[in-house]
Amino acid sequence: MKVILRSDITGVGKRGDIVNVADGHARNFLLPRGLAIPASDGAVVQAGKMRKARDLREAKDRDDARAQANILTAKVITVAGKAGNEGRLFGSITAADIATAITSQTGIEIDRRKVVIGNQIKTIGEHEVTLRLHADVDAQLKLSVTAG
Repeated sequence: MKVILRSDITGVGKRGDIVNVADGHARNFLLPRGLAIPASDGAVVQAGKMRKARDLREAKDRDDARAQANILTAKVITVAGKAGNEGRLFGSITAADIATAITSQTGIEIDRRKVVIGNQIKTIGEHEVTLRLHADVDAQLKLSVTAG
């Protein structure tokens, strides 16, 4: 059965896509929950508009993420942590700490879930952290950890 998806569904498609699914999947899952509508002629035109709006929104989000990446890669973000005499931190620097530091030092709001820390940061010094700003845009952030 051909249906038009009204929301993103993992393994099936994205919002506005016209997909072929099993009749039972459409009748028992997608249609009753409002996740899809049957693909009629008028609905196909509406799906085209939904896809166009989605593409424009994704392009804008991607451009915004690239602009943020350019700003953030040029800066060094400083994070303070409690440390002992040998330069080891009591605990570690978390993604939430980094997101808070980015917001306070640059004014750019970054969700902590977009911060990817390779190895735990447990020492004072320079570290690199990856920011996943968009599905297509990653940025390498220079992080300076100080004792404070």
